[in-house]
Amino acid sequence: MSVRILALVGSLRAGSHNRQLAEAAVKHAPEGVEVVLHEGLGQVPFYNEDIDVEGSVPEAAAALRAAAGQADALLLFSPEYNGTIPAVLKNAIDWLSRPYGAGALTGKPVAVVGTAFGQYGGVWAQDETRKAVGIAGATVVEEAKLSIPGSVTRFAETHPADDAEVVEGLTKVIDQLSQAAPAAA
Repeated sequence: MSVRILALVGSLRAGSHNRQLAEAAVKHAPEGVEVVLHEGLGQVPFYNEDIDVEGSVPEAAAALRAAAGQADALLLFSPEYNGTIPAVLKNAIDWLSRPYGAGALTGKPVAVVGTAFGQYGGVWAQDETRKAVGIAGATVVEEAKLSIPGSVTRFAETHPADDAEVVEGLTKVIDQLSQAAPAAA
């Protein structure tokens, strides 16, 4: 049986290094694992309980929930904005956490990776993302981590999919995450 991993990217920029990292995950997913890159996080409105009403949930939020519901696990790609998680990724977590106790994240294995320009590769944002997604009900796969520093220079002329060290680290994370997925059992 194949494991389906939904990839969410916390940067909306088309040329984002975190998006490129997600593309590398899609390209280098091991046999038996499908990584699907979700599009449209920029269209998901900020979470508001007043608009989270059955039958009238905004289309982009409903699509996000459906994609997460069809996934066996999630892989979140977080850049670091002002030392913390980007709003678009936090908003996705908020939508996926509802309804409380029964959201699309409940019990799902999740790993968080990313790259940033700084010398630590965005670890603060990734730690905050793990915290938020865990509180939202997901099962954080703590050992599945990858923080790549110096993104602006490291990926100036090389796509992450063509960086052997990055591909090795990413493949390890995907393996760890897929092993934690119920479909792997």
